[in-house]
Amino acid sequence: MVSALLEAGDVRKVYAGGTQALRGVSLSVAPGTVHGLIGANGAGKSTLIKIMAGVEPATGGTLRWRGEPARWDSPAGALAAGLATVHQHTPLVGSLSVLDNVFLGTRTRTRLRWDVPVREAELAGLCERVGYPLDPRQQVDTLSVGARQMVAILQALTRDPVLLLLDEPTAALSPAERTVLFATIRRLREQGTTFVYVSHFLDEILELTDQLTVLRDGRVVADRATAGFSKQELVTAIVGARLAAAEEPLDSPVPWGEPLLEVSGLSSPGRFGPVDLTVHAGEVVGLAGLLGSGRTELLEAIFGADRSATGVVRVAGRTLGGHSPRSGVRAGLALVPEDRARQGFLPEWSVVHNISLPYLAALSRRRFVPDRRREDQLADRAVADLGIVTGSTETPVGNLSGGNAQKVVFAKWFYGPAKVFLLDEPSAGVDVGAKAEIIGLIRRLAAAGKAVLIVASEFEELLGACDRVLVLRRGRLAAERRAAETDLHELTALASGL
Repeated sequence: MVSALLEAGDVRKVYAGGTQALRGVSLSVAPGTVHGLIGANGAGKSTLIKIMAGVEPATGGTLRWRGEPARWDSPAGALAAGLATVHQHTPLVGSLSVLDNVFLGTRTRTRLRWDVPVREAELAGLCERVGYPLDPRQQVDTLSVGARQMVAILQALTRDPVLLLLDEPTAALSPAERTVLFATIRRLREQGTTFVYVSHFLDEILELTDQLTVLRDGRVVADRATAGFSKQELVTAIVGARLAAAEEPLDSPVPWGEPLLEVSGLSSPGRFGPVDLTVHAGEVVGLAGLLGSGRTELLEAIFGADRSATGVVRVAGRTLGGHSPRSGVRAGLALVPEDRARQGFLPEWSVVHNISLPYLAALSRRRFVPDRRREDQLADRAVADLGIVTGSTETPVGNLSGGNAQKVVFAKWFYGPAKVFLLDEPSAGVDVGAKAEIIGLIRRLAAAGKAVLIVASEFEELLGACDRVLVLRRGRLAAERRAAETDLHELTALASGL
């Protein structure tokens, strides 16, 4: 008898460029259990899931499936063996019906067309099995987020998997939808299906799982029965030792001025809300939240990039008219996006042209041809002020290091009329030295009387850079703390729902 259904032994993953995502991970998934996999952002959870599912190959180590060595070259290979995956953003086809999506890619008894009554009967059986009824003819893009998640699970179940990998399945679900999903998982477990369940939410992990593996920095730091974890032990395992240097308090806090950003009743259907918050001149406010909490969506809605958002945004007492980035920029908002390579700069363009992009009208003669001398002066000033390391301002930004490319994104807004800076993961993907420099830039903005609202997955950054921290959980503000009066453990517990 095989004691473990799936085993990972010393699995390692090194990406091009030397990034080590997994540093020798070992775990064992027992049949008929819900095995939890948890860790902070960047701990290696998603990488491990991709390797188990056959999406990516491991650099080293072994996988064993039902006691035998396994090495799947594709998700199809893993699926054929009995291992299915439901990703957080499952690529359902919104224009097709529930029936079409559930059986997408499966073989039919009739070569030329589906036997619709037979398929509908099969779907009814699946719905009864999971305890969640669905209209087979309803178009998927008209369903709620929770219903779409159930369609994805039913799609996986059509392959009759022995093991189901669930990657952040509740990130966008309401409490009621989460309850239904949990009941479905328990029901399927009783019927013999095994699960690997990935989540940021510690309350879910403690409630649902039998065994728990905690990853930190690509390594297993804890692996035992869930019942053996206390809440405090689990938080400590996830965050580890604090980064003291990043948590140093502000040397000389800047007195706050007038409210520069006021948000009232801001909501976006299925994403977040309603949210109320205020940021003053000279103040840095952090948004602490886990994956799926609505952090990025909130910043984008404040900036005006979410046209479905409702509510009021005021900048320096002036209400923004309409939701558009153009009106946001004109009112004095600046956004440094999380995905800087796609949204923050043009990688093929030079440093000078990226920095001058927001100021072309002011730098142009008769608003047509930019004054190159003034462009160069602005770029040279930014290189000196922000410490951008580049051989030339003619260098394409895509050739710079992550930290220097991020400084270019800052420089785009540094010399304009922006009053409020919205920073989404401003130090993501940069080294420790560049991270410290970026925190210094944030403090300089506050010292200059700007208002700063910052999102960071690493809560240590918020503790080191912010005056206040707002905790966002499942799209709503769950707590507020002064940075000097809280710590990493408390923020992690609050964001996780403990």
